Amino acid sequence: MSSPATTPPPAAAPGGDRVILCMKWGTKYGPEYVNRLYAMVRRHLRGDFRFVCLTDRTDGIRPEVECRPIPPLDLPPGSPERGWTKLTTFSDDLVAQYGLSGTALFLDLDVVIVDDITPFFEVPGEFLIIHDWKRPWRITGNSSVYRFTLGAHPEVLATFRRDFDAIRAKFRNEQAYLSDEMHKKGLLSYWDARWCASFKYHSIPRWPMNYFRAPFIPDGARILIFHGVMNPPDALAGRSNGNWRRPKPAAWIADHWHE
Repeated sequence: MSSPATTPPPAAAPGGDRVILCMKWGTKYGPEYVNRLYAMVRRHLRGDFRFVCLTDRTDGIRPEVECRPIPPLDLPPGSPERGWTKLTTFSDDLVAQYGLSGTALFLDLDVVIVDDITPFFEVPGEFLIIHDWKRPWRITGNSSVYRFTLGAHPEVLATFRRDFDAIRAKFRNEQAYLSDEMHKKGLLSYWDARWCASFKYHSIPRWPMNYFRAPFIPDGARILIFHGVMNPPDALAGRSNGNWRRPKPAAWIADHWHE
């Protein structure tokens, strides 16, 4: 395992940058996920951007990607991580140590970009996130895709570090806590419902047509979200991995999810 790069970051553009943030820790996802995500962004985002991966492993990641160490989460000793690490995107380290500024669009590694994502930087709002599809009556968002101003909300992480036990008892995961914090500030907004589509809920035809029709790209979708037990290679091969709705192979995934 190699240590994350420590070279000085390039100077920020006047007025701040457009920054794509992703995060890779552990071994669940290989470097090909980072490399393909970068390639999809390059094909589907007009103009300049910085692509930053917060990671503990840099092996195999393409040179266009700025690899930076994941800021410390500072959990109490022995506490399970369970995905809370994503909250470190709000760490002061991203500004003070890594030289990042401007607007950050966070993307999970396993998303598939299928259309122009430039509008994700153009729609007004301080904090935008996917509105949960399964329980839309709740404020909770899906943090596969969210946007915020770098350095503007350090208290999100500071509060989590200080009140970890109470927060973990109240919230099931980081996206529930993050949505609640932004809602209390009056800053919580949601993406256009068409832009971020769930492969599980929106691409796989309903039963029994899932046995006869291949999954499809929903109208208006710009990013497909893979949550649960299926990832892009599973969708490409038609593996359900125990998913409640068995899909046929989605051969078109290969047209988008590549370097």
